Formats: sequence, structure tokens, C-alpha cells
Amino acid sequence: MQELQEIQLDNSELNLKPTYEKAPKIFEVIFREISNSIVGQKEMIRQIIIAMLCEGHVLVESNPGLGKTLTISTVSQIMSMRFSRIQCTPDLMPADITGTDIIEEDERGSKHFKFKQGPIFANIVLADEINRASPKTQSALLEAMQEKQVTVANTTYTLDKPFFILATQNPIEMEGTYALPEAQLDRFLMKIRLDYPDPDEEFEIVNRYAEAFRPTVRRCIEKQMFIELQQITRRIPISNQLKKYAIDIVNQTRKMPDMIEAGASPRASIALILCAKANAFLDGRGYVDKKDIDSMALPVLRHRVILSFDAARNNITSDKIIQKILENRRTIS
Repeated sequence: MQELQEIQLDNSELNLKPTYEKAPKIFEVIFREISNSIVGQKEMIRQIIIAMLCEGHVLVESNPGLGKTLTISTVSQIMSMRFSRIQCTPDLMPADITGTDIIEEDERGSKHFKFKQGPIFANIVLADEINRASPKTQSALLEAMQEKQVTVANTTYTLDKPFFILATQNPIEMEGTYALPEAQLDRFLMKIRLDYPDPDEEFEIVNRYAEAFRPTVRRCIEKQMFIELQQITRRIPISNQLKKYAIDIVNQTRKMPDMIEAGASPRASIALILCAKANAFLDGRGYVDKKDIDSMALPVLRHRVILSFDAARNNITSDKIIQKILENRRTIS
């Protein structure tokens, strides 16, 4: 593979240099503070931070009670960001998410419309059990996720930066739910599958949360600094050779008609390269390596491929197919 020099910031980007130099220490403090509240789940936490660095959104699939809400609220506290939670239910309306115009009367008795912001106006938004919301309400999230803005009554409101949505869904309890359409699934940068903690981790969880003492976290980074980290992430260099490697992985999902009905789009190629940059950044490297692409392939691609009927019938999962593609690419390389 072509060797790459560390990231170099030009004169127009010198304001980012102090943040770039402090980045390893910043990431160390962030993960340490999160571990004060969350036991285990290191891979999920890492992937959430990667998605935030890439200005993307995450869909987490897991059973209830595994710490998703606590994790994302902890992240918001550490980063001095405004956090809101939306509990999705079948009767939830779009206006319950975006907000609506209300009639307000001033001290002189005159009435006028005033926009009341909904919970989407936050830096970090948890959409809990998103597949329980109706398709009409789910679609209200699309503009916010892609354009970082909300339109109500022909008026467009820009959302504050950084803006991040973490949506959850329960893979077991599917009664009374509405499957997310492919167009909305593709808006999520990653899909994370969360499993139960091991017995030792669960013992530590019980020790922490079944006693009078409750772990606390402290604020250790300001919003503006995290925005600068996002800007640096996109400047992490990657060789054309590795770009072609990432694109080839995505292309392979379109060449398996016996197992995949529809493959990943070019948006997946962009996501895979961006996440590889963030992964390298977290590892303290100023350039992308092949292992960064390989490690990000599963969370980036698993929700972007539609399995064929035969694959589903034979219990072949998207994860197995992606792993097979990666093994074939490594052999060829």
C-alpha cells in the first residue's frame, strides 16, 4: 500500500492546529469519562464517537436495558451538548418532533404566532424505538438528518451544530411496529448491533447501580472544540489506492444477486471512507490504513444491503456476506 505522510494543515487551517495536537489527550479523556458511567460496550461507544466525528447518525439495534440512553446522555454531558429524548409511539405526530406554531398573547392583548421548538432542536437526539413511530412521523426526521434543518409552515429553521441522532429499535418485539424504509435506513451512517454484557461486566454494573453511590461524569470538552475535531476528521489523508479498495468492497455488494437483492449505494462508499478517517484519527494516526476500512465495513454496510429471499431463508445475514467480501478482498490484495 502507498505510504502517506501525516496530516498537514495549510495556512488557512492553522486555527485547527492546537486542537489537532491536543486530539489524543481529548479522546483519552472522553473515553475515560464515559467509562466512569458505562461498563463495557467499548465498541458501541467508539462507533458512536466515530459517527459524531463524521457528522453522521447511528441506528442501534438491541434488546432493552443495555445502556443506550445512559450512554448517549453521558456523551452529551461530557461534551457540553444539549440532549433530548423522543419516545416513539404509534400516536406520535410530526409536530411532536419538529415543533409547531402556537398563538401567543402579549401584554397589550394582541395575538401573534410564535414557533415552539420541538425536541429535534438539540445537539444530541435519542429517538427511542424509532420503528414504533408511524411512517409519517419517521419521515419528519429525514430532512433533519440529511439537511440539518426543519421546515414548519413554509419557514425553515437551521439546527444547531453539532447535530447527531441516535435511533434505537428492538429486534425481537416487532408487533405494532413500522419497518424503516430503505431511504431512511440509508440516512444512518452506521447500524450498531449491541449484545448483552459478559458476566464480569454485569457484576460491575450491579455494583455501580444497585448501591447508593451513583457514578458521575464531568464536562471535559466544549461544543466548538468538537466541531473543530469534525473538521479535522475530513482532512485526514487517504490514498487513491485505499479509496479504490473501499469502493471495491461496496461494489461487491452489487455483484451477488444470489444473496443480495440490492447492494449499497455510493453514499455507502462516502460513509466507509469517512468512518475510516475517523477511526484512524481516534487511533492517533494522521492517515488512513487498510485496517481502518476493514474495521468500519460491518457497521457502515450491514443496513445498506437488501438480502435475497434465498439468503434470508437460509439464515444468511448481511454481516456474514460482508465478512465474506472482506475475506475475498484480502486474498486478492
